[in-house]
Amino acid sequence: MTRVAQYPIEPMFLHRWSPRAMNGQPLSEESLWRLFEAAHWAPSGGNSQSWRFVYAVAGEPEFASLFDLLVDGNKIWCERAGALLVVLSQSVLDNGRANATHAFDAGAAWMSLALQGSSMGLVVHGMAGFDAERARVTLGVPDNFAVNIMIAVGHPGRVEDLPEKLQAREQPSLRRPVSELAFKGRFPR
Repeated sequence: MTRVAQYPIEPMFLHRWSPRAMNGQPLSEESLWRLFEAAHWAPSGGNSQSWRFVYAVAGEPEFASLFDLLVDGNKIWCERAGALLVVLSQSVLDNGRANATHAFDAGAAWMSLALQGSSMGLVVHGMAGFDAERARVTLGVPDNFAVNIMIAVGHPGRVEDLPEKLQAREQPSLRRPVSELAFKGRFPR
């Protein structure tokens, strides 16, 4: 499937997608910190930089704790991830004020990380299929942080190594037309 933009954009947006096939090789610390560096430069409301990442590398003791947070449907392919990440965002600032843009800002950081990973030839796949409340307890997340998503990162693997039901889905997805996403002046009824 070939992705084609309706309007001219940078190719990195078309090349980034969320595969599942990974080879199980642990991600190097250098690769992880390159991803975190890209996320570090994301824009944020009031320059709060409210995103945080808790991570674990395959083959290290912490990996099992993060892996155990996943729903079974994600465990079947994340077992070959090179690293797992949990994305958090500071919902209440240190001064006690609510941070209205925390999730939006964490989303910008996630996209920066995803684009960097794609440019490095890595698989980067975000997912909501995990137990966020258990993550809060297991990872010691303070009450003023929201638990947003988990991310599996790894080196590309063989599609044939995925469960059969996932193999057909291992291709870039298409998108709605832009005209269904942006509206001048007022949301349509």
